[in-house]
Amino acid sequence: MKIHRLTANEALANLHTRAQGLSAEEARRRLQEFGSNRIERVRTEHGWRRLWYSFTHFLALILWLAAGLAFFADYREPGQGMGILGAAILGVILINGIFSFWQEHRVEQALAALQRLLPHQVKVTRDNALVTLPAAEIVPGDIVWLEAGDDIPADCRVLEAFGARVDNATITGESVPLPCDARPSAVEELLHARNILLAGTSLVAGEIRAVVFATGMRTEFGKIAHLTQTTGAVLSPLQREIVRLTRVIAAIATVLGILFYFIGYSLVGLSFWASLIFAIGIIVANVPEGLLPTVTLALAMGGQRMVKRNVLIRHLPSVETLGCATVICTDKTGTLTQNRMEIRQLFIGGALHAPAEAPKLAPTCAPFFEIALHCHNLRDATTANGPADLLGDPMEAALARLAQTATRQAVVFAHMDEIPFDSERRRLSTVHDTAAGQTIYTKGALEAVLPLCRQAQPGAVPEPLTPELAQTFVLAEASMAEQGLRVLALAYRPLPPGTSHEHLEEHLILVGLVGFRDPPRPEVPDAVLQCREAGIKVIMVTGDHPRTALAIAREIGLVRTPDPTLIAGEQLRKLSEAELLLALDAPEIVFARVAADQKLRIVRALKQQGATVAATGDGVNDAPALKQADIGIAMGVTGTDVARESAHMVLLDDNFASIVAAIEEGRAVYDNMRKFLTYILTHNVAELVPYLAFALFRIPLPLTVIQILAVDLGTDVLPALALGAELPEPEVMRRPPRSPKERLLNWPVLARAYLWLGLLEAAAAMAAFFFVLHDAGWNYGETLAATDPVYLQASTACLSAIIVMQVVNVFLCRSENRSTFDRGSFRNRLILGGIAVEIALILLIDYTPWGNRLIGTAPISLNVWLSVVPFALAMLALEELRKALARRL
Repeated sequence: MKIHRLTANEALANLHTRAQGLSAEEARRRLQEFGSNRIERVRTEHGWRRLWYSFTHFLALILWLAAGLAFFADYREPGQGMGILGAAILGVILINGIFSFWQEHRVEQALAALQRLLPHQVKVTRDNALVTLPAAEIVPGDIVWLEAGDDIPADCRVLEAFGARVDNATITGESVPLPCDARPSAVEELLHARNILLAGTSLVAGEIRAVVFATGMRTEFGKIAHLTQTTGAVLSPLQREIVRLTRVIAAIATVLGILFYFIGYSLVGLSFWASLIFAIGIIVANVPEGLLPTVTLALAMGGQRMVKRNVLIRHLPSVETLGCATVICTDKTGTLTQNRMEIRQLFIGGALHAPAEAPKLAPTCAPFFEIALHCHNLRDATTANGPADLLGDPMEAALARLAQTATRQAVVFAHMDEIPFDSERRRLSTVHDTAAGQTIYTKGALEAVLPLCRQAQPGAVPEPLTPELAQTFVLAEASMAEQGLRVLALAYRPLPPGTSHEHLEEHLILVGLVGFRDPPRPEVPDAVLQCREAGIKVIMVTGDHPRTALAIAREIGLVRTPDPTLIAGEQLRKLSEAELLLALDAPEIVFARVAADQKLRIVRALKQQGATVAATGDGVNDAPALKQADIGIAMGVTGTDVARESAHMVLLDDNFASIVAAIEEGRAVYDNMRKFLTYILTHNVAELVPYLAFALFRIPLPLTVIQILAVDLGTDVLPALALGAELPEPEVMRRPPRSPKERLLNWPVLARAYLWLGLLEAAAAMAAFFFVLHDAGWNYGETLAATDPVYLQASTACLSAIIVMQVVNVFLCRSENRSTFDRGSFRNRLILGGIAVEIALILLIDYTPWGNRLIGTAPISLNVWLSVVPFALAMLALEELRKALARRL
């Protein structure tokens, strides 16, 4: 039988222990049997395996193959520059691999965070004596003693409780501290039983004696830890798209390389080695070696921009993932709300009032504020520097602070007698010695206080509590409850001399009601509205009460219709997978009383529907869902270490509105990737056409492999990176999320890069090449040695023309359809810096001895540069014409 359904004595017998505690010998035996009370680490992938993968993914294998062929070709045909090519490709592999491994090496620290949440010392009864032990040494059957402020060290069954309330928010998500008692519970779920204490939670009020029934990984805390660690890592949409992109490009490059090897060897009549070098050149020309470094650096820069907007990215691909999110599963407590109790309404004098009116009400409603100052279990947290805060139940603290402000009187901590709060009574009473004699002050649920009252005080003096007057309190309480408020009734009575303890709570005078809530963050409604405009569905998934969750959802604009879909945890547990998928189709949906495994189930169901899911959370219970989601978003201030370490991204200010800023940046990152992908692929065409002309028309090779590499890994890197730093387009948050089926490399991108910009650039490069040959008197069919000055100048002209055209192309690629001049030439200073470096590099390559020797170039005249200018202007004009036509369609 479940332990929460047993009586206290039955629970002790079931655990083979006694009220006097375990013997030291039995405790040692159980420690060996059950192990230490700590969270064990699940075996994870070894670091060397991750390092190995960094150098063996698909694109890396293609580059390894290209480097091997280059070294082999250099071995058979020295002096062709293939050895330099091989070394350069190895450098690319090394840089990419190390950087990738370094990112992945920031391993999850959720385990250490879980362990830090557990208390280190616990008071335990052993051999009928109270001793203090390390938390790791307690075992099932131990009797533990806890008081307000203590953290719960293990899963325990309450034996005795004195005014106890527990904060379960880190496990269940419940925002309000719950009362505890020792009575058997009839609820189905152990998590919601009031006689159960869960490891990792804390006692906010009262005292408890309890018996431990689960430790370490067997606790609910440990089960969540195991779920967090065994939830597999999920590839982000960007990672999946990059894998697909590299495979497509690598396949195209390899097929073209093999095809043109046979063309060169069989049709053109080139030698075996010449054909092999030709094929390697084709592969190198089509594989964008600089793509992965550019993507990585662009993501890193996007992450840096997000830090300035209070968003910390823990995994670089997550920068882009949030930009394509279609659903956000958000927690309520501490995420949409401020995770503190606030007084929302007062019912005093027969009318509802705002808390701001309390100072005006204090003179005529003095008993109400006297109850607030006296009736509580708060402690005065004083320090050497003065009072720090009120410790205890946050609702009691909020009410006491309100009374302090209204009356300018101090909170009273001592009392003569007390009838403590418990789940059956649902009220607290304290007796105080006042100027008018002994007085009892009572506070609790209206249904628990109202039957004890014989009078009410809607005005300055008490009057009989007639049914009509009682009904006004009932209606006021119902109105507050509809708003999701937690309502307490306040009553008092001057005690006649000699009143016994059993008759204290009789003939009370009801003075008012107070409604509490965890208020939403002020910026959340606007953030929810922006998500709605951006086509992003927001679903609340909370462990709080359904009525409270729905009220907050309405207040922040998450729910607008009169009949939204509201699913509680018990109902969710009974839903089949098909029923859950159908329920998730509802336009407005709120999940309440949800457990950790259920939140994980919701995330998985949404992903099964094809959604890109972002999940927010701050508690231990949120960690598995954060890890499983496409992007997990943890709170940086109020969030637990477990949630932060399990998430992909952390909100440094716990502001839901920061998610909107991150979405905007994420969408910009994806757009920018398309921009620099178009920019990179354009020069690939200009590098490929010279090889085709060499093979098909038997002309000197216009561009060498090492010159191709000078463009891919040299001159074009910084301008491409600058495109990755472009600011978001104005309309980026007014369009729906991109479809999961949409490809980074799609037909429009390919057509624009390969069939339009690339061909224009290739025409300029070939024209510059033939311009030099013609000026030198070269005749078609004439062969030129690789060291011939005319050939060196002609290939240099081809290379330089590509650079000039890329300078123009970087401006053209800043937007797919908007005019180049609309974006502002000086808005992105990184582009100007990248162009300056690009020009400096090509001048060094063309006009310095070491550049000539390394890259195989020779100085060219000013006339060569001028011959390229008309092509650059034509490219600019034609692309502007295409953009104008695209805007009209």
